[in-house]
Amino acid sequence: MIPVKADTATREQYVQNVLAVFHRATPDQRARGEAWYRTAHQLAEMISGGDVVAGAGVIAVLSANKSWAANRSLAERAFVTGEPSGHTGDNLRKAAKIMAGVDPAEVLPMDVKTGNFYRCILDPTDPEAVCIDRHAHDIAVGETYGNRDRGLSSKRRYALIAHAYREAAMRLGTLPSTVQSVTWLVQVESVAGTGTRSREHARSAA
Repeated sequence: MIPVKADTATREQYVQNVLAVFHRATPDQRARGEAWYRTAHQLAEMISGGDVVAGAGVIAVLSANKSWAANRSLAERAFVTGEPSGHTGDNLRKAAKIMAGVDPAEVLPMDVKTGNFYRCILDPTDPEAVCIDRHAHDIAVGETYGNRDRGLSSKRRYALIAHAYREAAMRLGTLPSTVQSVTWLVQVESVAGTGTRSREHARSAA
């Protein structure tokens, strides 16, 4: 795991790593990345019958260790059946609370990945929220960790990586969530060797 503290040079290197991947994006990847959270917002509204807060919260809480395809399927099924399933007991209990009307901000860890994912889906124009999953981490640090622990449950380590995306976004004149979603597509599609896999399995959780 990277240290939770970093000197100025290391922090700048993380920013440069993010920028380098962003600039590798094709026009198609750029367009899809820019639209990603707007599309997720529409999905949250649709599956919840118009309650986008609940929809975004359930999607976020059921995202841990799931591909986007699986995440979406679990969230859709939860609202169809009225009962979340297919995840850990703790996350299912949180999803049930959100579906019962509890504010997701009272249920989710708002300072790390799940809470930020919720914020990005709820408001795709949020100027601060940024979802740091395993791919976002690896892009910033310039190393693929595979199955190694990235330590993103640490608020300080999460904030360090999130800073790199916010700084990159400021230099690019766009949103941190857009930088994250565009670079995520570049990262995943370069590994997969094709855009098809990412469209089917998009966004794995941390």
